[in-house]
Amino acid sequence: MQQTLNLTLEPEVALDDAILRQYIQKEYLQTSDNEGFNIKKLRQSIDARKGQVKINLEVEIYSGEVPPPEMVFQKDYPDVSRKPHAIIVGAGPAGMFAALRLIELGIKPILIERGKDVRTRRRDLAAINKDHVVNPESNYCFGEGGAGTYSDGKLYTRSKKRGDVRRILEILVAHGSTPEILYDAHPHIGTNKLPSVVADLRESILKAGGEVHFDTKVVDFQVINNQMRGVVTADGHEFMGIGVILATGHSARDIFELLHKKNIHIEAKPYAMGVRIEHQQTLIDTHQYHRKERGLLPAASYSLVAQTYYKNIQRGVFSFCMCPGGFIVPAATAQGELVVNGMSPSRRDSKFANSGVVVAINEVDWQKYKHLGPLAGLQLQKEVEQKAYQLSSNYLKNENCQAAPSQLLNDFLNGKISKELLPTSYQPGLVSMDMSEVLPDIIARPLQEGLKEFGKKMKGYVTNDAQLIGIESRTSSPVRIPRDKESLEHLQIKGLFPCGEGAGFAGGIVSAAMDGERCAEQLVRIYS
Repeated sequence: MQQTLNLTLEPEVALDDAILRQYIQKEYLQTSDNEGFNIKKLRQSIDARKGQVKINLEVEIYSGEVPPPEMVFQKDYPDVSRKPHAIIVGAGPAGMFAALRLIELGIKPILIERGKDVRTRRRDLAAINKDHVVNPESNYCFGEGGAGTYSDGKLYTRSKKRGDVRRILEILVAHGSTPEILYDAHPHIGTNKLPSVVADLRESILKAGGEVHFDTKVVDFQVINNQMRGVVTADGHEFMGIGVILATGHSARDIFELLHKKNIHIEAKPYAMGVRIEHQQTLIDTHQYHRKERGLLPAASYSLVAQTYYKNIQRGVFSFCMCPGGFIVPAATAQGELVVNGMSPSRRDSKFANSGVVVAINEVDWQKYKHLGPLAGLQLQKEVEQKAYQLSSNYLKNENCQAAPSQLLNDFLNGKISKELLPTSYQPGLVSMDMSEVLPDIIARPLQEGLKEFGKKMKGYVTNDAQLIGIESRTSSPVRIPRDKESLEHLQIKGLFPCGEGAGFAGGIVSAAMDGERCAEQLVRIYS
């Protein structure tokens, strides 16, 4: 017998498998046989809106029969070693999932990544944190797995295509992720577990006959008769194929500049910049869960948004990439710039909570750089990062410094330089500064107003027990690479498929992976 139950339970029941089993046995099965049934979770979410935390569960109960397999997807890829091949630039989620989809469709992928493999990449991350040295090819943004691998591993998406989302999650589980991501409303792998998943994805590509090239930087494109035929790498090697999927991520500025130099159409795109704000996780837990101890509940998160006005222009201020129980990390991709991002391990057991709090930026803000055309917004982003770096370096009299400008939250609102800063998860260290001097007015003023609104919505949020840490500037790509809505090809160059977050068509691991699959399907449909 099979039945589906929709339950609303206390966390102590819903989140303890043994107690949940006893509850279902007693309330719904009226049986003394504790082994004669199986429970399969379909959906799990937390509801804390009414002042008392409840867990919403959808489960299937199987009595006297074996439940169906957890997943439809099976890791069974064909051999494509002798098949026609396509080029993929970038080994983030868009690039890796594009490669796997090409294999399924009978095309050999040649995956080219400027950075290092996911394991070796760790040494460069350690160098940023400990020695303040940025490797421009291997860092928190560049390398196997992309920016998401070492900066959180959240799998949230706004996509309504649930079947496609489920497919991506099943592929991740087949390559080593925990099955909980299949039913959790806010799935998260964790930056400590995601590297092994990424490495297994690569192994699937290689075992099927695909190629993966690390430390291989694309410096030119091969365009013949208005069709993209391949790429040229820094060592002079040419990789040719039936098409090129460009999945280089939101921070590959040299690729945007190369496209512009070769008169391949790109556009400036709105994005957002601001800071990371770090609280004690206990403060967030207490507010969100309305209890002193969270018990079995996961570290709480938040999502806040406010509408402000600066110089008669409406500006959205919003939290971004909230990392409960997490850390703030240095995410610069070149020496001479200062960028921060957030990450959480799978347990989310750090005592700190951090979130980007950012202000919407649009074409009004980059008018002084309009002579740069589609690179105008990128230039604004670059100058804000370089200014933060310069101010911090000058203050510490150290030209090789990733210490971040910081200010207590209430002090920022009141225009006071903080005499002392709080303990932090940010390993390179902090420098007390007036963040209104670090940030341009188009960010600082709306940010102050937005934070005041946040304080009204979330009691205790605005406090000197929290601090701003900057600069959070890589929220999304400042450039879009336009493509046809149906074919997904570039509007101007045939055989070029701009893909993922760097092209302006995704915003996270799952959406980027889905976009990679779609681009692979269109490439095969048109050229195979």
